[in-house]
Amino acid sequence: MTGHHQTLALLLFSAFVAVTLGITTWVSRKRHGSAEEFYAGGRLFSPMENGFAIAGDYMSAASFLGVTGLIALFGYDGLLYVVGFLVAWLVVLFLVAELVRNCGRFTLADVIAARMSERPVRIAVGTSSVTVSVLYLVAQMVGAGSLVALLLGRTSEAAQAWTVIGVGALMVIYVSLGGMRATTWIQIVKAVLLLSGTVVLTVLVLLHFHGDIDRLLFTAAERSGHGKAFLAPGLKYGGSWSARLDFISLGLALVLGTAGLPHILSRFYTVPTARAARRSAVWSIGLIGSFYLMTIVLGFGAAALVGPDAVRASNASGNTAVPLLALDLGGGAGSTGGTVLFAIVAAVAFATILAVVAGITLASSASVAHDLYATLRRPHARRRGEVAVARTAAVGIGVVAIALGLLARDMNVAFLVGLAFAVAASANLPVLLYSLFWRNFTTRGAVWAVYGGLVPALALVVLSPVVSGSPGALFPGVDFQYFPLQNPGIVSVPLGFLAGWLGTVTSDEVPDEARHAETEVRSLTGAGAV
Repeated sequence: MTGHHQTLALLLFSAFVAVTLGITTWVSRKRHGSAEEFYAGGRLFSPMENGFAIAGDYMSAASFLGVTGLIALFGYDGLLYVVGFLVAWLVVLFLVAELVRNCGRFTLADVIAARMSERPVRIAVGTSSVTVSVLYLVAQMVGAGSLVALLLGRTSEAAQAWTVIGVGALMVIYVSLGGMRATTWIQIVKAVLLLSGTVVLTVLVLLHFHGDIDRLLFTAAERSGHGKAFLAPGLKYGGSWSARLDFISLGLALVLGTAGLPHILSRFYTVPTARAARRSAVWSIGLIGSFYLMTIVLGFGAAALVGPDAVRASNASGNTAVPLLALDLGGGAGSTGGTVLFAIVAAVAFATILAVVAGITLASSASVAHDLYATLRRPHARRRGEVAVARTAAVGIGVVAIALGLLARDMNVAFLVGLAFAVAASANLPVLLYSLFWRNFTTRGAVWAVYGGLVPALALVVLSPVVSGSPGALFPGVDFQYFPLQNPGIVSVPLGFLAGWLGTVTSDEVPDEARHAETEVRSLTGAGAV
């Protein structure tokens, strides 16, 4: 890429960073340092504001860079991510949003601990939440590295590393200084920028093909080198029985995982009532649905105009398909229009990564401080120093995410997010649903449900082709692959539910009928909710 691309993209990105740092500084002067302010933004956001913030949190680098890249490379099979990400919100809307808002205070563990023995449950759920958050953060860091590689023409791996470190440092600043309120406003600004940029690119793609969708699809199929197979199922997930099972496993993880993502669930605590939480979910579904419909056009547009070979040449996993498409739509390399459009898209993608990592870091640091630290401390010391611990935890989580992001830099970001969804669906969703809907659920069942999903999910990933035994693995030079699937969801999600049931039926604990009744009334009516 030319120096004009780099300069303009960095200027636009710097402008976004300056604005968001200004928001963070302004909010940090107004906050009073309470846990409610830091974790939930004082619960002062409207449903529309929170809906935009949720959409900003959800429309990550995986959506903007990874999904479009997968569609550009694999056509129809890449659409699974679009369908999975969107359908997942129906689970959130009908089963989770209002009930979580009524039962909890700041984190997922609050909901579970409402009717269980607090200490073991908070430790288990807190550990699981941090694990999911770190996996999700890794995907964002990989997206940052891919963009820098494109901007700098892969001339300097050190530059990629320093950019990932810079993104990590910024996210720590956002969280430490501004807490939930600053993070929410950053998400809103980012959502508006991302939706605007996506609309512009979608309109330009459709104008290029004179609004003829058939022509767009057939051109993409012809350019792909696969012909009609590009528009049919099976190009990526149909070659063998293991590939077909991977397809089912991935779909299961995507549809069920959203309801177990800590940074999404924590968003429902930033509004004053459960009704506002449900309205937030409706707003977010509209915004997210519109966005994902446009990513389909962008993915096939990249296949038709840029070509899968050019996309792979830039990034083997397809993470740079959208910036390359913007360059082509603006007039190609060296043109003023191409330079401007490329720079805008690159800056928006950077903004996307920064905003999402801030939200995830806040949720994971809240789990460390509110669930792990506060539980392990003496009861009277729980609230004292909790916010300070959360700020410190943000630094540690940032360091871990940066290190893993550098290690996994050549993987597709949507695929990496799929792994995070699988762990969330395996460890967090079973314990959440059992706690809300099963009268006889016990503390042992809750702990077993979490670890019974978390440990197998992580173990199967380690033993899968993702880590070793394949050319695209993290460690291609070694082979300890014993599990044939890339996504563990089809095995680990049922194991999580099974472990929760088994722990409950083998427990000597007598379920507390009074606490269950209180939780049920509170979850359904909002009576006594914080």
